[in-house]
Amino acid sequence: MKCAANETIEDPYRFFTWKVTYGLISPLGVPQQGILINGQFPGPPIEAVTNDNIFVNVFNNLDEPFLITWNGIKQRRTSWQDGVLGTNCPIPPNSNWTYKFQLKDQIGSYTYFPSTLLHRAVGGFGAINIAARSVIAIPYHIPDAEFTFLVSDWYNTGHKALQKQLDAGLSLPLPDGILINGSPNKFTITCETGKIYRLRISNVGIKTSINFRIQGHTMTLIEVEGAHTLQEVYDTIDVHVGQSVAVLVTCLATPKDYFIVASTRFTGRTTLTANATLHYAGSNTPASGPLPIGPTYHIHWGMKHARTVRLNLTANAARPNPQGSFHYGTIQVVRTLNLTISSTKIANKLRYALNGVSYVDPETPLKLADWYNIPGVFSLNTIKDTLTTPPGPAVLGASVFNLTLHDFVEIVFQNPEKSIQSMHLDGNSCYVVGYGSFTWTPDMRKRYNLADGTPRHTYPVFPQSWTAVLCSLDNKGMWNLRSQIWENRYLGQQAYIRVWNDEKSVFTEAEPSLNALYCGKAKQP
Repeated sequence: MKCAANETIEDPYRFFTWKVTYGLISPLGVPQQGILINGQFPGPPIEAVTNDNIFVNVFNNLDEPFLITWNGIKQRRTSWQDGVLGTNCPIPPNSNWTYKFQLKDQIGSYTYFPSTLLHRAVGGFGAINIAARSVIAIPYHIPDAEFTFLVSDWYNTGHKALQKQLDAGLSLPLPDGILINGSPNKFTITCETGKIYRLRISNVGIKTSINFRIQGHTMTLIEVEGAHTLQEVYDTIDVHVGQSVAVLVTCLATPKDYFIVASTRFTGRTTLTANATLHYAGSNTPASGPLPIGPTYHIHWGMKHARTVRLNLTANAARPNPQGSFHYGTIQVVRTLNLTISSTKIANKLRYALNGVSYVDPETPLKLADWYNIPGVFSLNTIKDTLTTPPGPAVLGASVFNLTLHDFVEIVFQNPEKSIQSMHLDGNSCYVVGYGSFTWTPDMRKRYNLADGTPRHTYPVFPQSWTAVLCSLDNKGMWNLRSQIWENRYLGQQAYIRVWNDEKSVFTEAEPSLNALYCGKAKQP
């Protein structure tokens, strides 16, 4: 279709209506109250294409305020739609609110889940799959079909009881089991001999890293969170809490059924396992053991494994220019955030902190307070770039780092704890450039991968180790920096990065939407 010179063609619109309700589910055989979307557990997928405009009208039929966040969706110019309490007032019970955002310049595998309270522990999560535009080539064989795997740890305890336990200052125990698409052993995919399939694998749990593998088959990694990778072949792949990957699997084995296995990592002497089935069309031979073996604790194996995930420099992603055309390793870092992860006690109750500050959500979302210049909500001096030496006692606060639009920053996560962490930044993808044991020092920069590190939104920080990322902050807004391990995040292991400049322009940041919700000190203008 030809357009006149003054006409533009808009990107497509996709509309969704989601009714969020409680419902009786029994994933591990124990009846419990789960959170359903349109009666589904897990929730319905969003299947879309680069640059699509997404409208999701969420009806909150729960008895508590509710928000959904779009894990890895960059929300360019629209941090108003990010769906966390630092940017949005929650949707009150028995009311609805419509999210409006664009999948600008993104491809790949992502997820959504509730960001409020402990809702995420009992459902409300689903997949977001973004296909490339038809005019953009992909750097691998076009798959004959694709399947989504949402892997989650699971508690038989309801979310309110879990929240009560955390509020009492007690940590959550090991989960009761692992689910693949809502079941420990019932999900099946069917393949035909000789055909190639894309598997999108996401960890939507709240506590445990998982390892994924397929009996008698290898997996070729092709994408992590919107970045095309070097096509390394794996027998097993780690997926940490909040992460997503995509692999190709070719069905060339003897036609029968094979086990697909997801098992927990770093969970001590107890390893939880879920199974699915890869079924060859026309076969009547059931899968048989033994299950393929995966790593359990193996910190150094996990770190080496993470280093093998590297960027395909010659491939394009959502745009036609090669991914390697952005030479991140040559850009001058303007600021370093050296963030120490810690568990602590405040008022004799368990809390988690970053640089000695345990985050507490103000009643007024930070973004609304910032936009409308509302005083008394947060301070830019609450948290420091580096943990003070010697560190004082941890304190409660609303932590906000102030950075300028287009700053290029280094973030180092130091984890002195004996448990693994999974850290995440909304609104951005950061190049993972280094992993190491014990304590990070500036000398560690000599070991950084400054050539083909992979841009991701979620990065593991191994026990008693460090992880370093480089971020080009080209997306104006208020962005949640958090632990994806929900106990830690709920009890304070998060902060916000304010990416700002003094120019008000719709080209860098949209104004609040007309349907914006207001709460706390923020009143509708």
